[in-house]
Amino acid sequence: MTQHLLILGGTTEASALAKLVASRGLQATFSYAGRVANPKVQPLPTREGGFGGSDGLAQYIRDQNISHVIDATHPFAAQMSWNAFEACRATGVNLTALTRPAWQPVVGDRWQVVPDMAGAVTALRGPAKRVMLALGRLHMNEFALQPQHHYVLRLVDAPDVPPALPNHSVVVARGPFDVAGDTALFQKHNVDVVVCKNAGGTGAAAKIEAARALNLPVIMIDRPKLPERPEVATPDAVLDWVAAHPSTDRGV
Repeated sequence: MTQHLLILGGTTEASALAKLVASRGLQATFSYAGRVANPKVQPLPTREGGFGGSDGLAQYIRDQNISHVIDATHPFAAQMSWNAFEACRATGVNLTALTRPAWQPVVGDRWQVVPDMAGAVTALRGPAKRVMLALGRLHMNEFALQPQHHYVLRLVDAPDVPPALPNHSVVVARGPFDVAGDTALFQKHNVDVVVCKNAGGTGAAAKIEAARALNLPVIMIDRPKLPERPEVATPDAVLDWVAAHPSTDRGV
């Protein structure tokens, strides 16, 4: 069977993998979830939007003769990761994940680790503060349960509908960001506390280092439970995995 890779993307690592795969002349399709208005252009054939759950993804794998699936989604895209796991199990197609190591606190960090988004909302009980909400747009309205704060929202795209937060500022910017820039941003908005997901990797780490430099507390949301599957840490390791797992005709 001819190799046809499906890269489930949206991360810096996924883009690096796409560049490497294209440079090797491998057949591959890059998939975006479709949540960004102007996604980064990839050097591979690209699709946008959902598949229709695990069953829809399984059908796509069959229809497109996909030989390998690489889950290079964000560590918090748990539903997509579970859909990929179930679809690959149903079709017999090889699956690996290109994962970022989680961040670990170091000397100088003031983290309060919470298990999920609801835990982050609860952690903000108390007097009014200026809160850097570095979470993207999907979860920002959940913080309306703590309306006493002023929220600084950094978003890739300007929101079509105003956030359901009575006091907020919107900063439209696309990463990766650097420590100097994030430090200046926090100072400009007089940020008192940072709320973020433990995304890991280097592309989003600037806000953690900026918070450390400014001695700001961080409410760190822990990663969700993901399926047990092979994991690799670099684009080169993905290609080594592909070479070590030849495609088969099972299920496709």
